[in-house]
Amino acid sequence: MGTLLDTSFLIEVERNITALPEGEEVAMAAITASELLQGPLRGDRHTRSIRAAQVEALLSSVGVMPFDLHVARTHAVLAADLASRGEQIGRHDLEIAATAMTLGWQLATLDRKAFARVPGLAIREL
Repeated sequence: MGTLLDTSFLIEVERNITALPEGEEVAMAAITASELLQGPLRGDRHTRSIRAAQVEALLSSVGVMPFDLHVARTHAVLAADLASRGEQIGRHDLEIAATAMTLGWQLATLDRKAFARVPGLAIREL
């Protein structure tokens, strides 16, 4: 089983607080790549260039899984299930959860509370 890396986990990697898992297949969802790319766009010129280099290094070392039709189908089922139970999670989080579940992978995240609402999602203990 591989591990899909959530934005919260990858930010910790970027800050050198934690390391990427070794000896297993890891990737991020496409929306996670977008969230990471937004960070450098929000700082001053000096901060932007440093953070952009960090993000690009991370993107070159971790694969990016697309939001394709298979993921879209899982996403639709999860969204309907959550709505039927009167629960919700963030739109990006739902895309990340759907990507992990479509792949049959676990999710590495620091936001366990939000993702715990998704039935059947395997969350990696950190």
